[in-house]
Order: sequence, then C-alpha cells, then structure tokens
Amino acid sequence: MKKLKWSLLIMTIAASALLHACGSDNAATSGEESGASGDKGGKVKIKWATWGNPGELTRFQDFTKDFNKKHPDIEAELIPIPGEYDQKILTQLSGGTAPDIFYAGDAFIVKLIENGSIEELTPLMDDTNSAVKKEEFFPGLWGAAKRDEKIYGVAVDNNPMVLWYNKKVLKDAGITEMPADLQKSGKWSWDAFQEMTDKIRDNGKYGYVLDNGWNSTHSWVTSNGGTVYDDNGKYVGYTDPKAIEAFRFLYDNVKSENITFAGTLPKGQGGDAMFMSNQVGFVGAGRWYLPLFKKNESLEYDIVTWPTNTGNKIEPAGIPTAYMVLNKTSKQKEAAYTFLSEFVNADGQRYRLQGGGNAVPSVSGADEVVLEGDLPEHAQFFLDAREIGYALSPFESGIPGLSQDINSRFEALWLKNEDLDTAMKEIEALANKKIEEYNKNK
Repeated sequence: MKKLKWSLLIMTIAASALLHACGSDNAATSGEESGASGDKGGKVKIKWATWGNPGELTRFQDFTKDFNKKHPDIEAELIPIPGEYDQKILTQLSGGTAPDIFYAGDAFIVKLIENGSIEELTPLMDDTNSAVKKEEFFPGLWGAAKRDEKIYGVAVDNNPMVLWYNKKVLKDAGITEMPADLQKSGKWSWDAFQEMTDKIRDNGKYGYVLDNGWNSTHSWVTSNGGTVYDDNGKYVGYTDPKAIEAFRFLYDNVKSENITFAGTLPKGQGGDAMFMSNQVGFVGAGRWYLPLFKKNESLEYDIVTWPTNTGNKIEPAGIPTAYMVLNKTSKQKEAAYTFLSEFVNADGQRYRLQGGGNAVPSVSGADEVVLEGDLPEHAQFFLDAREIGYALSPFESGIPGLSQDINSRFEALWLKNEDLDTAMKEIEALANKKIEEYNKNK
C-alpha cells in the first residue's frame, strides 16, 4: 500500500512538471508570435520592395525611416531589387518569401491578378480609416490595376507624356513663337509641329526623336482622335482610320527626316544626350527628364502637350505608371496597408516628389511639387496631360509579350523603310492572333 501511494505521488509530481513545462513553452511561443504581430510591446515587421535608381532609392529609404518614426509599433524595411525584378518577385511568391508590399508594372500586375497573388484593395480603401481613398486618384491611371471595378493596385505616381523642346535649337532654326505659346492659344497642331521640324531639319539638326514604345506611338494615335484597341480588346491600329492616319504621319515624317527613329541615332547616343548637346529639337518623355536636364545650367528647355490634329487644344496622351500591391499571403496586412496607403496618399507623394522629383502625383492635393521653381516654365502642362491621359490598356498589358512583339515589328518598319500598309496589316494580324490565342487558353 505504501509503495502504491509513493508511486502515485511520483506520477503526480511528474505530470505537474510536464504540464508546467508545456505551459512555459506555449507562453514563450505565444510571446514570440505576439511580438511579431505587435502585441505586448512588440513591433510588427513588414518588408516592401521596388526597383529604382540611386536617387530614388535614397528618397525611398528616407521615407521608410520617417514612416517608422511615425509608427513606433511598425518596422518597415526597404528591399531594393535592381535587376530581373519580376522574376525575382515571382520566385519569392512561390517560395513564400515575398515582401508584404511591392511595386508592379502594368504587365506584371495583370499576371499577379490572374494567379491570385495580390490582395484586392477596394474594401481597404473604402474603410473610413484609410489614409487614401480611391476617389482621390485620377481615373485614367487605373489601367490594368482595376478589373471588374475591383482595385488590385494603386498608382504610386505617374508620368504624363509631353514633348520636351530645346529652345536654342528652335531659335537657331528661325522659330520665333515657342510651342507652349501656340498650345495656350489653341494653335499647337500637327501642322505647326511639322513646320517646326522642317526648319530644324533644314538647319542641320534632328527635329524629333521617336522612341519605340506604346507611350509614344499610342499618343500620336489619340492626338488624332483615334484608338489602338476597340471596346472588345481587338487591335485596330490599321482598321481605325484615325489610327492609320497617325501612323502615316509618323511614317511620312520619318521618310522626310523630320522625325528620327531612336534606333538609327549615332552609336552610343540617345535622344536625351543629343537634346542636351543642342542637336535635337523635340523628345517625348514624362517628368523623368527633369532631374537630368536641370543639372545642365546652360540648357534652355520647356515642355508642351502633344500636338493635336482634331482642332481641340489638347487630346489624351499616354501615361506610364507603376503600381503598389499587397501580397495576399502577408501575415501583417493591416500594417502593410498602412504603409501602402501613406506611401501613395498626398502627403506621401509630396514627400517623395518634392525638390524637382521625376514624376507627377497620381492623387489630388499634391500638385505644388510639380509647379515648384517653375521648372520647366510650363510645368502646368504635366498636370493638364494627367487630367485626361491614360495608362496602358489592359487589352495590351494583359497579354504576355504583346508589347514586345508590337515594338519589334514597328522597329523593323522604321529601320527598313518597309511599306506602311503591309507592315500595319501584319502588326494588326499578329496582335489579334496573340490576343485570341491567349484568351482561348485562359
């Protein structure tokens, strides 16, 4: 009997010790988890990723530090990804190591929406506590980030396409009335543009350098009242009369050497470098040229909206943009969205773009950063172009490789002096074949 009582006592003590150890382990685990989620004084840790040049990354790092000061319960970390960005993000997503929030280009965001990798942001933006509302964004900027009225990404900022012009090159060619003055008086047309490039060419300089990308070519189409894709998502660059008229305008001016395709410039020379050396009259770009041009104190430059051929003072032009998205598998979505919303709201964009930044705010309320210092003189045109411009259509960005195939075919057209009608028929056919095949296999 004594032995039985002794055995029961030993078992009771052992069981108590075991329960105490398990409780301690659980408490430790619970404490670690609560620390990760911000409970009991711990910090929520989030990571965000982007591409960018050294100047941009420095500004992003400063923003991140400032955010962490404002939110002592959150610790955000910037993860720069300098090369092969899309592929690295996809690899991280598949491996469960992707950042909580990250940048996505217009083509990449389509892939992320379709594979279910990113969170729908609509309900988060509609929440009364959200630091930014969807109504604050300019409508033309949603592009591929909105599908079936659901928002999956927000424009971090944007870059409305305008024409930068070199005042010295124009003046040396005998041009006395500058493009910005013509635009304000409603006289900035295709005819005025061609007349100027005629004079610049005759003076031995390059009139306008045509880059090979949708933001340039589409802008010429819409400045003529045309469209590149119809409402059903078919490419109509040849069958739409206004579109083919725009491509013929480019084609004829390339042949007459008023327009120079960027791929034919002297080796090692780009349109921006030749612009700064007073060899080029016009280049098409967004505000990203400002930090570069303003460093050259002797350079005389300004901007103007795209010339029109419709009789209207201004027509829509392309707007390159990128989006910020939220990883659907993030364990810290609340903190991640707090960072995202403050990064893209008016205060966040003002912080990132002030002091001669390289983009234009995508939300209302921060326009003063574009107008500061009157650089360039008619910086207001950036805002005018943003009001009515458009991001790349999801009809193109949503088809993997379509933009590259179209650009490659246009490059052959400009380089080989092919027949325009033949080339445009082929471009339309290859585009619609690729679109049809992709939609069939979805």
